[in-house]
Amino acid sequence: MNSMDEVIGAPYFTDPDTQWAYIIGRIKPGTSLPALQAKASTLLKNEFAPLKTFTDQRAQKALPRTHVVLTPGGGGIQNMQDGYKDHLKLLQWITALVLLVACANVANLLLVRGMSRRAELSIRAALGAQRGRIVRQLLTESILLAGMGGLLGLALSFLGAHALLALAFPNQHDMPVTASPSPLVIGFAFALSLVTGILFGLAPALMAARTQPAEALRSNARTTAHGASWMQRVLVVLQAALSLVLLVAAGLFAESLNKAENVDMKLDATNRYIAHINPQAAGYKNTEVEPLYQTIVDRFHAIPSVLKVGLATYTPMEDNNWGSGVKVQGEPDLNKGASWVKATSEYFDSVGTHVVMGRAFTRQDTLNAPPVAVVNREFAKQFFGNRNPIGHRFGFSGPGHAGMDGAHEIVGVVEDTTYTSVYWRNHAMYFLPLTQRAGSANDPNFSIDKDQSMYAGALVIQTSRPIPGFEKIVSSTLASINPNLTIVKFQTFQQQIDDRFIEERLIARLTSLFGLLALVLAAIGLYGVTAYTAVRRTPEIGVRMALGAARSRVIAMIMRGAMLQAAAGLAIGVPVAVFCVRYVKSQLFEITSVNVPVMAVAIGVLLLAAAIAGIIPARRAASIDPVQALRIE
Repeated sequence: MNSMDEVIGAPYFTDPDTQWAYIIGRIKPGTSLPALQAKASTLLKNEFAPLKTFTDQRAQKALPRTHVVLTPGGGGIQNMQDGYKDHLKLLQWITALVLLVACANVANLLLVRGMSRRAELSIRAALGAQRGRIVRQLLTESILLAGMGGLLGLALSFLGAHALLALAFPNQHDMPVTASPSPLVIGFAFALSLVTGILFGLAPALMAARTQPAEALRSNARTTAHGASWMQRVLVVLQAALSLVLLVAAGLFAESLNKAENVDMKLDATNRYIAHINPQAAGYKNTEVEPLYQTIVDRFHAIPSVLKVGLATYTPMEDNNWGSGVKVQGEPDLNKGASWVKATSEYFDSVGTHVVMGRAFTRQDTLNAPPVAVVNREFAKQFFGNRNPIGHRFGFSGPGHAGMDGAHEIVGVVEDTTYTSVYWRNHAMYFLPLTQRAGSANDPNFSIDKDQSMYAGALVIQTSRPIPGFEKIVSSTLASINPNLTIVKFQTFQQQIDDRFIEERLIARLTSLFGLLALVLAAIGLYGVTAYTAVRRTPEIGVRMALGAARSRVIAMIMRGAMLQAAAGLAIGVPVAVFCVRYVKSQLFEITSVNVPVMAVAIGVLLLAAAIAGIIPARRAASIDPVQALRIE
C-alpha cells in the first residue's frame, strides 16, 4: 500500500474521497475468508473514522454499516457478475419451468408406451415376474432415455452457449466470458437429466406395472388405461399452466423493453458519432489541454459535412456517472447531490439537448474566465423550486468543501436528459465548462495538476449525413494533431444507446424463446394425449357414426376434451402468472402488474396452439370408417 503512488503514479489513489478503486490481495493458505472479512471491515472503519469525510451526522450514521466484501479473484472484478445476477436468477427459474414442461411431456410419452405394453407386462406377471422387477426394467429404460437426452443436450449446449453469448454481447469480437461449460456444469447438467429421468419415469413405471394379469389380458380392459388417461390429462394441464406463465413473462419483458427503448431521452442520435479518447495517455498535462481541445474542434470543423463538435468527460448512456454534494450559496445545505459533466461549447448541440433557459457554454468560458454552470430542469426543481436559478451560485458540499458554495454561477438550464439509465428518475445534473476547474477550484490543497476532470473522455461529432468509414477519418484527424492521440473506442451514438439495453433485450429474447419452446412442448403433449384418447375411443366413435352422428359432432367431441384441458391450464396459470409478477417487477420498466393486453395475447396464443394441437387428431378420428371402427372393439 505504501508504494501505491510509485507504482501507479496517479494522485487520486490517495484521495480519501475516491470510492471506485478495488483492492486486490493474496491471502495465506488456510485463511478463513469470513474471519478475514470481519477483520478487514474493522480496519476499514478505524481508517474512515478520523477522516473529515465522516465527521457530519449523516456520515457517522453510515459508518457502522460500512463493511468489506471479499470475493474470490479467480473470476475477475465482479462488475459483470453483479450486473447480470438478477437476470441470471430469473433465467434459472425460467429454465426450470421449461424443464418441468419437457419432463411432463416425457412422462406422458412413457405413460402411453407403458399402456401399449400392458399385454406384454401382464404375460410376464402371469408367468411369475415380480412387480418390482418390472418397475426396475421400465425405470431403467427411462433412465437410459434421460441419459441419451442429457448427452445430446450437452452437445447442443456448446452451440447454445455461443448463441447466448452472441445475444448478450453483440458486435464484440472478444467475449468477456468463456462459452465452454465447465466440468462442474457438465456434471450437474448430466446428473440433473438422470434425476429427472428417475423422478418422471417412476410414476409411469409404477402405473404400468400395477396391471392385474387377468384384467389386462382381456381386450376390453379399462381400469389401468383410465388411470393413465387421468394422469396424462393432469400433466397436460400442468404444461398449459406453465406455458401460460412463460408466455406472460415473455410479453411483460417485451413490453418493458419497448417502453424503455421508446422513452423520450431528450437526445438525438441521428448522424452522431462518439470517439472515446485519452489525452492523459497521449502525454498531455492538465495545464496543456485547453489549446488541445480548441485545436480538435477546429480540425474537425474543417471536415466536410461536420456540423457540431463537442468534448466531454463522459457522454450520455455510456454507463458512467460522476457525482457530488451540492450547496447553493446563501442557503441551508439540503444534503442533496447531483451528477456532473464537464463539456465544451458545442456539446449540447452535438448530443441533441436543448437549452430551455439562459445560455449554453461559449468559447469564452475558459480556465481564466469566471466559473459558470448549466443545470438541468430537475436540478433547478430540487434546489430552487419555482424560482429562476439563473444568476445563483453553488458549489460542492460536505466536509472539506466549506466556503466553496459560490464556486459556479448558473447561466443556463437544459432539458432533463436520460444520461445514465432510463431507470434513474429525478436525476439532477449540472454541467461545467471542460477547461474550468470543478467545485474544488478554490481549494489551496487541490491544485490543477491533480484535477483529473480536466481531461476529456469522449468526442461527440454531429454530421449532416452518414459518412462511411468515418472512424478512419476521425483517427487520422486526431493523429494529425498528435500521433499518440488515438481512439480508445468508436461507435455511433445510436450504438452507444442501444448497448445500454443489452441485458433487457437479452432477457426479452430469451423469455420469448423459452415461452415459445414451452408452448410447442405443451402443444405436442396435448396433441399426444388427444390422439391417444381418440384411439381409445375409436369403437365409441364408430358406434356414434353408425347411429348417424355427423362428422362435425365427432370433431367437436374430441376438441371439447382438448380445449377443456387447455382451459384448466389457464385457470391455474392466470393466478400463478399474476402472483409471479411481484418477484420480477423490479426488473421491468414502468410495469408493476400484468396488464390486460399481455394476458389476453398470452391466453389467445395458448388457446390457438391448443386448437391446432387438438384439431389434427379430431379430424383424423372423424374420418374413421364406422365399420372398421366397430371391428376394433
